[in-house]
Amino acid sequence: MPKPIHLDIERYSTAPEDLFAYGFDASGLEGAPAAVAWPRNTEEVIKVMRHAFENEIAVVPRGAGSGMTGGAVPSKGAIILSFERMNRILEVDDVNLNVLVEPGVVNGRLQRELEGYGLFYPPDPASLEFCTLGGNVAENAGGPRALKYGVTKDYVLQLEAVLCGGELITVGVQTPKGVVGYDLARLLTGSEGTLAAITKIRLKVLPLPEDVLTLLAVFGDAASAGEAVSRVIAAKIIPRTLEIMDKDSMIAVEGWSPVGLPVQAGALLLIELDGHPAAIKEEAERTIGICEKLGSEVTMAEDEDARSALWKARRGVSPALYHLCPHKISEDIVVPRSSIARMLSELKALAQRTSVPIASFGHAGDGNLHVNLLPPVKRDVTPILKEMFEKVLELGGTISGEHGVGLTKKQFIGMEIKPASLKLMRQIKNVFDPKGLLNPGKVFPDAE
Repeated sequence: MPKPIHLDIERYSTAPEDLFAYGFDASGLEGAPAAVAWPRNTEEVIKVMRHAFENEIAVVPRGAGSGMTGGAVPSKGAIILSFERMNRILEVDDVNLNVLVEPGVVNGRLQRELEGYGLFYPPDPASLEFCTLGGNVAENAGGPRALKYGVTKDYVLQLEAVLCGGELITVGVQTPKGVVGYDLARLLTGSEGTLAAITKIRLKVLPLPEDVLTLLAVFGDAASAGEAVSRVIAAKIIPRTLEIMDKDSMIAVEGWSPVGLPVQAGALLLIELDGHPAAIKEEAERTIGICEKLGSEVTMAEDEDARSALWKARRGVSPALYHLCPHKISEDIVVPRSSIARMLSELKALAQRTSVPIASFGHAGDGNLHVNLLPPVKRDVTPILKEMFEKVLELGGTISGEHGVGLTKKQFIGMEIKPASLKLMRQIKNVFDPKGLLNPGKVFPDAE
């Protein structure tokens, strides 16, 4: 029988109700932690990590639990290291254009704080109103604006982190340039809590764009919408967002929280351009022309209320689909932009062939589709996922764009990552975590 866990920090719990509340994340998978710790500062994180290392107890770092692949689901007997109390914005440097934050800061809160300085942090996951920046870094989160501005790794300058034995490290630099040694900040970004516990984050920020213009383009079918994406980018127009919703996604949103989407259509694109007003007006005219040549009807959001309604619909797709099908399976694939139309056609054919409805939406501008399988009853859809991933890789894509690997995709990682590379990744993991205590069981497939 394991010994009771006693931590030398102000707040932790072994109460059954707390263990239950922190035993799952947005993936729907569940685990059985032995304790939950809520550190207030780096020193308390060090204490937890040292205790865990000395007693060989697993530690699972956790942000808001909004991840879709089970990255925050605890292994049995683990300590959940919840960063929700480490939620301070420590510094806003509007001269050098960077901010220093703790990992528990909510993404949307930072966005609003920066607007007061005339600044802008581009990565904007759909969960931005509750996901944390620590979780964003751990998963290398993206969002709609990734098309023009990139993903989290493009904004991480410097990280403070605690290693498994309690050693404190600072990696990266505060300056825009720096090439001294290996880029360990980039290595920790996207490592899903398997290498270290991140305690401070310095992020690059940008000046707030002068103006934003929002278009809604409605198409007869998803393939035409996908073709429009390719043509817009080929015309050297780079919108800040180029989002797609197929018919099933629109129907789900209208059934859950109606905003007036054209559910009779086959698909829509939500397109935003930002920058100098004259420049984005010219780009909007060209974009409208491209869409209309493909049979689209295009309207422009008249005011901020209309724009907000469109984004409410887009960010509400995932919960709307969950409301429609509580056992839905959400996947996160990426194909080259030029293959969006083909991938959407392949998904439609796959749904017809397997009799499992598939709803697709996402960041079409960078080829990132959120594919949702909606089986009428809960069932094993592994063969369907494998077939879908095979097609993704055949088209030159990747099986995860921003949700990570976690638990749900580790059985498929070998389809994309070849044995020599996977071996090297395991060796890196062993250097950082020789006892295998940091978020164990994630990313890597189970030992053969």
